[in-house]
Amino acid sequence: MKKMKNKLTSGIMVFVFILFANIGNGQSMDDGKNFMYYERFNSAKVVFQKILNADPANEEAAYWLGQSYIRPDERTEKDLADARALYQSKLSTNPNSPLLIVGMGHIELIEGKKPDARSRFETAVSLSKGKSIDVLNAIGFANANPDSKNGDAAYAIDKLKEATQIKKFKDPDVWVNMGDAYRKFADGGNAIQAYNEALEIDPNYARAIYRIGRVYQTQGVGQQDLYMKYYNDAIAKDPKFAPVYNTLFSYYYESNVVKSAEYLDKYLTNSDDDPKACSYRASMKYAQGLFNDAILKADQCIVKDGENPYPKLFQLKAFAYNRLGDSALAKSNFEEYFKRQKKEKLEGGDYATYATLLLKFPGNETRVGELVEMAVQLDTLEENKVSYLKSLAKAYSAQNRSKEAAIWYGKVIDIKKNYSNVDLFNAGYNFYVSNEYDSSNKYFLKYAEKYPDDIMGFYMLGNASAIIDSTGAMGLAVPYYLKTVEIGEADPEKPNAKTRLMNAYKFFIGYYYNVRKSQDTALVYVDKGLMIDSTDSQLKTYKEFISKNNPNTPAKKEPAAKSKPSATANKN
Repeated sequence: MKKMKNKLTSGIMVFVFILFANIGNGQSMDDGKNFMYYERFNSAKVVFQKILNADPANEEAAYWLGQSYIRPDERTEKDLADARALYQSKLSTNPNSPLLIVGMGHIELIEGKKPDARSRFETAVSLSKGKSIDVLNAIGFANANPDSKNGDAAYAIDKLKEATQIKKFKDPDVWVNMGDAYRKFADGGNAIQAYNEALEIDPNYARAIYRIGRVYQTQGVGQQDLYMKYYNDAIAKDPKFAPVYNTLFSYYYESNVVKSAEYLDKYLTNSDDDPKACSYRASMKYAQGLFNDAILKADQCIVKDGENPYPKLFQLKAFAYNRLGDSALAKSNFEEYFKRQKKEKLEGGDYATYATLLLKFPGNETRVGELVEMAVQLDTLEENKVSYLKSLAKAYSAQNRSKEAAIWYGKVIDIKKNYSNVDLFNAGYNFYVSNEYDSSNKYFLKYAEKYPDDIMGFYMLGNASAIIDSTGAMGLAVPYYLKTVEIGEADPEKPNAKTRLMNAYKFFIGYYYNVRKSQDTALVYVDKGLMIDSTDSQLKTYKEFISKNNPNTPAKKEPAAKSKPSATANKN
């Protein structure tokens, strides 16, 4: 009887343990996946590790634990090695687990082993008979996520569409992954449609709302109201969704330090504390203009991180030293950053800022150009590309290297879909002061064509043409100066109009006196100039000289003129 009682008690205890373990595991798996959704990867890692410790055969927990290692955007080689070791270990005891096979394929995709990865994915589909939403979604994510540069977006879309056709499908994450795949094609329309499909399933799915905002933000200027609406909607639907706070922290970082700091606080409150968080705190010191404090805080973070400090801390120090005017320390920290940061994590701004810094060290001109070209190729936003090119052009201009500045200002015009009169002036004028008059005219002809009512384009064409045709014999400058006079006289009160009119008048005085031999017409332009400035001594001298030598002027005894008019324009 006692044995029977013991057996019964043991059976009940085993049943209770299994029951509570299953309930706990079910809740914990959901908790772990929620942490993944919120991009709190360290918290997710803790949850999945506990589940796996309690149930080593749990393939779903093993898959997600591996994902928690490789999901972070600042993934290290150790993270990748840990995930690979985990999947290999679990596959050795469960070689036919579709989820673990996908996980291993994901690792191989990151490593650039595309054929091996594809073979794994197809094996997983076969083993699950193409009927597992989780497996198809995992394959889609591995190929579609923004961090997967080796992923095949078209393949991801195919597999994710298959998942949506499975009976009882109701997973918004599948549609979001499909939207991410379309974004890799730069197909914003289909991406937004996919994200909206996710919202049809769950209207509160903040990840989908946030992703729609990201699509509009990447479209650049003119979309601010739209993407800000989606970011605010994402926050309203789910205030715990940290990624949107991170984006807004970065967005306001350069323009509104107070707002940026507010969003940083919200981001840190809703995310895991990790080396990235320490770096963000240091970066706020930089944004506040406290460059020495930023360096001090970055150094504290580096010491805290030990052997593998967060790479962007060195970037932050480089920026801070650059603002403090210490080019040597800025350069060495940039080089440390480039050495430690993964190549796929380097951004256009990194290369462009380093390039302008490197220009301060003679002999690096070729390398500087290569870095800026790399920055332009890496970035997708026109405004950023233009910013990189202008930064280098301004750096050359500050060194009085006008020809190099002109070349890079010219590249701005090649990039911008709707370049401005300022863009054209920057390129044309820098060529002009470099005595590259044909190149200068190339840009001022565009200026005159695009802005026919603006005096500047015609005026600069007149100046350059007068220098090319120094005797005035070919009359190259005549049509441009005539247009200058026409526009200037129509509204002489415009800024600088009188100065440009005066120079054009002086050209025509010399041109008509020396080339066309028409003293009367030359005198007309002298009088026009004196109407603008009756005290101009040069014009008075011209009037005196021409009147004396004009056969149509009544003869009278006057002192000899001091100088004779010239047809060559004043370059200034």
